[in-house]
Amino acid sequence: MNNRDDVLEYFGARDAELALYDAFESAVLERWPDTRITVHRTQVSFYNRYLFAVASLPYRRMNGWPEHCLVITFGVTDQLTSPRIAVATEPYPRRWTHHVVVSRPEEIDDELMGWVGQAWTFSMEK
Repeated sequence: MNNRDDVLEYFGARDAELALYDAFESAVLERWPDTRITVHRTQVSFYNRYLFAVASLPYRRMNGWPEHCLVITFGVTDQLTSPRIAVATEPYPRRWTHHVVVSRPEEIDDELMGWVGQAWTFSMEK
């Protein structure tokens, strides 16, 4: 199977979520064309030297999350404060993992991609 077949298998009949993923993947590849993308059982991972972002279907849906959405996950050195951040955890000192719920393509905007850019840089500096 090629990568696109793997992506289609991961999303199955979830066309709305696939459209969100396609918009996110395009935004990533536009900014960082050398990104490697790997489809796993529970997520699609984006790598430079190391993992810098993940797109996934919600595993556990929190109250208030839209029916059709994609979770974008990335790690940076400091906690980001924004109503867009659904969950932020610090699994290791100065390593904050953030989850952003995206339900519309226009939410894959400069702010989100700026955060993903910070994660890209953070990943390259490991």
